[in-house]
Amino acid sequence: MTFADLGLSEDLLKAVSEAGYTEPTDIQREAIPPILMMKDIIGIAQTGTGKTASFVLPMIDIMASGRRRALMPRSLILAPTRELAAQVAENFEKYGKNHDLKLALLIGGVQMGDQVKALNDGVDVLIATPGRLMDLFERGKILLNGCELLVIDEADRMLDMGFIPDIEFICSKLPEARQTMLFSATMPPPIEKLAKKFLNNPKRIEVSRAATTNKDITAFKVPVKARQKRDTLRWLLENDHVETAIIFSNRKTTVRELNKSLQSYGFRSGEIHGDMDQSNRLKELERFKQGEINILVASDVAARGLDVKGVSHVFNFDTPWHPDDYVHRIGRTGRAGAKGRAFTLVAEEDAEAIANVEKLTGAEVPVFGKKDVRVDLVDTAAEPKPAREDKPERAAKPKRSPTPDTDAEAAAEEKPKRARKKRDDDEAPREKPARKARAKSEGRLQRGDDGGSVPAGEWNGPRPGFLNISAT
Repeated sequence: MTFADLGLSEDLLKAVSEAGYTEPTDIQREAIPPILMMKDIIGIAQTGTGKTASFVLPMIDIMASGRRRALMPRSLILAPTRELAAQVAENFEKYGKNHDLKLALLIGGVQMGDQVKALNDGVDVLIATPGRLMDLFERGKILLNGCELLVIDEADRMLDMGFIPDIEFICSKLPEARQTMLFSATMPPPIEKLAKKFLNNPKRIEVSRAATTNKDITAFKVPVKARQKRDTLRWLLENDHVETAIIFSNRKTTVRELNKSLQSYGFRSGEIHGDMDQSNRLKELERFKQGEINILVASDVAARGLDVKGVSHVFNFDTPWHPDDYVHRIGRTGRAGAKGRAFTLVAEEDAEAIANVEKLTGAEVPVFGKKDVRVDLVDTAAEPKPAREDKPERAAKPKRSPTPDTDAEAAAEEKPKRARKKRDDDEAPREKPARKARAKSEGRLQRGDDGGSVPAGEWNGPRPGFLNISAT
């Protein structure tokens, strides 16, 4: 099936073709025809499946005819985060370039004046976060009684962020005779209740089981002590053929500290989190998209709505508190049929969180082991050591004749040296064997400390702790 088989207009098909797409995804194939027939829709699809285009494309054709009025948007799309709202706006600009449609983006973190001006001029498509929309509505800057079409995107994320009361209020101000679409990756009971309340005989489309992960993503968990997370992360960044990566953390302070740490080790990294204003967040995202940096450290503000092609890796520096966030985080890689790898660093305090993730997805996340390492482990024991070359004896340095000025200095330096040497000689016979025996009895003796060679096949050099784990 091609996009031409879905009933889209010629101008829209031309824009889709110029964007490089020829075949619709599962959610697009299932959702576009009933949307064009003005039916209500419940769409359940995991991230990275082309869900945004599944409602943007038919909306462009639906909104192509009609008249704009000041302060009264003709359609409304609600998104949970600024990044997701901006992504939806980018889709409208990309696919609607052959149509005379005006859109406005209502998000926090930017000046309200330009947004009010756009509303006064009249818009066909209003894309908004609930907070900013409620703010403008309470100020009397927007009227919702002319809205013909409503889209609630990432509804489960709306629930997590506490926006459901706002959405219920907004829906109550919209005309009853409207088309409503609700999209979500999961369908918890509160979202089911919301759908029954505000949707009229909706068509339910589920292209994959809720909360399943993308088959193109190879996911691992890496058991590690909390204090070793940074070392383990750097080892993986250096040795797992990372092209571009997003690193997620639960806390904004950790995002800042981790980015500084990576930069100090020479990595080209940047950061994005909720404490940054919108202009700086967009600037950092653009740097990442343009390749100026290849590592982006992010809080969950970027877990959804961040669509960057070619992200090869996702790292969960912290296991997400909400198991649904795991699916959306790792969904930043393995997009549009590409392969991706995802790593979750699991400390002791993350045990409950990773168990909740595995319960939600219905599958155990495999442990990263030796067989999954992408670099060759050097076998130094099998390689003969090069013969030691006899070095020519050094010519003895001539002793410097002391002068009256240096005699006192030399004596002052020599005295503490003799004292230190005597103390070391006195302590060494007693302490060194004792320390060594104690270390050996406790199992802390490092390889080579007792004169033995490194066993064949073992890692030679700094060895991350997770490589000691054998996956079953």
